[in-house]
Amino acid sequence: MSRPNVSFEFFPPKSLDQSFRLWNCATTLAPMDPTFVSVTYGAGGTTRQLTHEAVGAIHKNIGLTVAAHLTCVEATRAETLEIANAYAEVGVTEIVALRGDAPKGAEKFRPTADGFQSSIELIEALADTGKFKIRVGAYPEKHPESGDAAADIEWLKRKIDAGATSAITQFFFEAETFFRFRDACEKAGIDAPIIPGILPIENWNGARKFAQLCGTSIPQIVADAFDNAAKSGSTDLLATALATELCDDLIRGGVNDLHFYTLNKPDLTRDVCHALGVTPQVKLEKVA
Repeated sequence: MSRPNVSFEFFPPKSLDQSFRLWNCATTLAPMDPTFVSVTYGAGGTTRQLTHEAVGAIHKNIGLTVAAHLTCVEATRAETLEIANAYAEVGVTEIVALRGDAPKGAEKFRPTADGFQSSIELIEALADTGKFKIRVGAYPEKHPESGDAAADIEWLKRKIDAGATSAITQFFFEAETFFRFRDACEKAGIDAPIIPGILPIENWNGARKFAQLCGTSIPQIVADAFDNAAKSGSTDLLATALATELCDDLIRGGVNDLHFYTLNKPDLTRDVCHALGVTPQVKLEKVA
């Protein structure tokens, strides 16, 4: 089994304690030599400034390639592009372009006056600048707001055609879910790389709620396994084993890149990476 390329997602801190946690996560995983790391927005764009600060700090002080999340929520077109240009000015030239979740208290996304109406409009505007490598989201299972899976694939193709160069999927529990999605995308004429998103489960109750919100199906065998592991205090061991097995199945199925949702907790992700042969990369200096 060949060593896969890996990337990691972080979220911006909202307190001093969370700042230390983010820094610990980033520095713990940086030696794995990730292709890139991404930093999210909070729901409704609530962490816009915090995201900008976290992206700059990780890029400047740790030297990682950072893909900053950028959404259409609660900002005009001019404000959104101003944020993007500010990233470019400090050397951050990768963007994860998303529509974004509705602000707290709102039932669904509503475009801001003079704002981008959709992720496709945002992608087109970013592509027109010529400054960014643009990544987008993808759903291997039906998006909660979508009519059906075919509509999701059609929308993804429109995002790629608008200028995106790769997609990162929502998390899933079975490799076959990704393979079916990948095959359907290829059949639809999507030739951009699609990177599977992996969630090493630190908290089963939280992961289960997250799965329900984003439309990720939970195999009964996985639910039963975590319920049993909780009784014996072995949930971390189970989570590591399941995530490693999922990644191994993906790699054997031709996947070369894996994107880990870390939730700013590096230990399980690091352990899974080690199990896959992704270990700290030591750069040796030449001796004169």
